[in-house]
Amino acid sequence: MSFPVPGMPVRGSKTGKPIMALFDLLGRTWALGIIWNLSKTACTFRELQSRCENISPTLLNTRLKELKGTLLIEKTIQGYALTAAGRELFELIEPMGQWSMQWATYIGTNNIVKDDSSVKDSSAENNSAKNSEESNNE
Repeated sequence: MSFPVPGMPVRGSKTGKPIMALFDLLGRTWALGIIWNLSKTACTFRELQSRCENISPTLLNTRLKELKGTLLIEKTIQGYALTAAGRELFELIEPMGQWSMQWATYIGTNNIVKDDSSVKDSSAENNSAKNSEESNNE
C-alpha cells in the first residue's frame, strides 16, 4: 500500500515536503470526508460508509488503510476514530468549513449546506432579491 509520507516524492513535490505530503493525502477522494465524519464520534465501517454518502466499500477500505498508516485514525472497540494527531488536524480544518460558507456566498452558490443535517436553497431568495432590486431601480 502506497500512501504519501513526508520526505518521499508525492504529487506536487519531488522532495516530499511535509505540507505537500499532507495535501496529497487530504486531496484523495473521501479522505477529508472520512476525517470530518469521524470528528463527531467513532463509528463502524458501515456507519462510516453511510455517513460518507454510501462510498464504495473498496474505496472506504483503501482510505481507512491510508489514514491508519499515516496515524490520523485508529481502530478502536467502538469502531474507527481519530487519533490525537487526527483530532489536531481536524481542529485546523474545521474553521475552513466555516469560512467556506462565507466563500460560497461570495461566489453566489445557489445551494449552501449550513450543516450536516440541512440544506438551504438560496436560489429563490437570490431571485426574489434581484427582482426586488430591479423593481426599485425602475
